[in-house]
Amino acid sequence: MINALKNMLGFGPKVDYKELVAKGAKIVDVRTRGEYSSGHVRGSINIPLNELSSGVKKLKKEDVIITCCASGMRSASAKATLKSMGYAEVHNGGGWMSLNGKI
Repeated sequence: MINALKNMLGFGPKVDYKELVAKGAKIVDVRTRGEYSSGHVRGSINIPLNELSSGVKKLKKEDVIITCCASGMRSASAKATLKSMGYAEVHNGGGWMSLNGKI
């Protein structure tokens, strides 16, 4: 249970985000449009968390997805939601500024 919680919150095994992006992973920023417009990871897609269920049309089930937000809490929730919808490879990238430094 503890490991599942750690993985859901992004504290699981180390992920090479730079490599995932180089291989075509999609970065989904789940912050509000206003937050996104004030700064974001270049090339990311903005799908606010409260619009995720309808916004997934922009994604394919086989896509590798990295979620991000301001601190990592909403991105953890987005990861769990996407996994429950059948997206197989979803990673919680945490806060967008931190993720930006890793790619």
